[in-house]
Amino acid sequence: MIPILVDNPLLLLFVVASIGYFIGTIKIKGSRLGVAAILFTGLFFGAIDPRLQVPEIILVLGLSLFVYSIGLSSGPAFFASYRRNGFRDITFIASILLFSGLIAVGLYFLLGFSAASIAGIYAGSTTNTAALAGVIDLINNTAGEAESATMIQDIVVGYSFSYPMGVLGGMIAIVVLEKWLKINYAEEKHRLRKDYPVDDDLTSLSIEITNPDICDIPIRDLFKQYDWNVVFGRVFKGGKMGLTNWDTTFKEGDFVMVVGGKEEVDRVTDHIGKYSDTELSYDRKLFDVRRIFVSNPKLVGKTIASLRINEKYNAVITRIRRGDVDMLANGDTVLELGDRIRFVARRRDLKELSAYFGDSYQASSKINLFSFGLGIGLGLMLGTIKISLGPDITFQLGYAGGPLVVGLFLGALRRTGPIVWTMPYSANVTLQQLGLILLLAAIGVRSGSAFFHSMSLDGLWIFAASALISLLTAFMILFAGYKFLKMPFSILMGMVANQPAILDFGVARTKNKLPEFGFTMMFPIALISKIIIAQILFLILR
Repeated sequence: MIPILVDNPLLLLFVVASIGYFIGTIKIKGSRLGVAAILFTGLFFGAIDPRLQVPEIILVLGLSLFVYSIGLSSGPAFFASYRRNGFRDITFIASILLFSGLIAVGLYFLLGFSAASIAGIYAGSTTNTAALAGVIDLINNTAGEAESATMIQDIVVGYSFSYPMGVLGGMIAIVVLEKWLKINYAEEKHRLRKDYPVDDDLTSLSIEITNPDICDIPIRDLFKQYDWNVVFGRVFKGGKMGLTNWDTTFKEGDFVMVVGGKEEVDRVTDHIGKYSDTELSYDRKLFDVRRIFVSNPKLVGKTIASLRINEKYNAVITRIRRGDVDMLANGDTVLELGDRIRFVARRRDLKELSAYFGDSYQASSKINLFSFGLGIGLGLMLGTIKISLGPDITFQLGYAGGPLVVGLFLGALRRTGPIVWTMPYSANVTLQQLGLILLLAAIGVRSGSAFFHSMSLDGLWIFAASALISLLTAFMILFAGYKFLKMPFSILMGMVANQPAILDFGVARTKNKLPEFGFTMMFPIALISKIIIAQILFLILR
């Protein structure tokens, strides 16, 4: 079998990927390694026989696909966070990571690690594969062939030994501080319901209007007064069925369909009336319900309000499904390829609405190879530019930082004239996963022999150093963010979650998706910071 894998590196790649992915799905005490198990599987195969190798181009391709896809999907949240909180979030996370970098410097002098080893320990303890790859890229560009081989072995060994503690450190910090600070996840979810679509299960119920105080007041004024986070759909008044709009007013005895999270619908009901057994959704003589895919590229990047649907059609958008999340639709919601919009509309308008939005699953799942190739090409070009931090320190963003930075900007732009930069949600997730699998498999196989030859007392010191870095970093993010910056603990959990296992752990404890928003919001900042800090550590200490 080994000779076959030696002669067929592509076969080796997919054997490592498939076995590693399977191992990553196995849960141990509620947690799993996820795709990170592919790295350790690759290390195992690489240790079996040093002749087992995966071409370097696979590593570079996986890295570029992974970080560019993340940049595209995270760009809007990245800049939205900047607009909402200014430099606060960026300065906070960058300062914490710089603090962890200073701890690494102290450990370098205290324990006598090599520059490559401490850079790997830093990348592993912060569970950041892109930082690892960034330093490897730097080594290949600045060192000779023999020297670079030794350094790469050191950095991968440091990364591989420290990675498990990087995962455990975040989980330990979450458990300790949530008890110490007495966190109420349900209260945080309720408080943040308008800023983040955290309700997984939207519901729609028929409400009878019984409160005279809200009658004869336009819906727009009711929303301003009561700060509701729901959507009104069909309304039955005066013996006729119709659809609501911002000018609609209610009378006692009217019936209206309300769409929203269960808690929010209960709150609205307390203000306007009572639940009714009259199920308006069953009456589809004039109005019907349909989910329509957004596959028309001309609509991508536009807000719902800018489409002026009410002026063209007798229709109401009640919710939008993006990936696995149902979101309430509002005027500021920006459409993406692959969104599934739920319309309540006049039956004769549904065909035109379907044509207007495209409604093609196949078209909404395709990648625009022109914009994708152009964007990732610009990122790779940016990665080749040398950045000077002084007479003796220069570095490049490389295959990791360049595509990430360009992806962030293009993801936030969404489109430039006729060019749509963003990808359908499903395609983006697939490319992220594919890129990460290629990256981890290639790194693991190429470094397996050196890793297992280094399993000694040095490995225990690396593990201890990584425990110190990961625990202090996680505690600082959670405690300082919650106590001093007054940030929600659920969001901070996502900032700590630089690895899918930690994110899954956080989501399981909160029982909502708030940690995912923290992860998406801060991951680009953390990724860029770690890429830069890891390279600076290597350059200065070298």
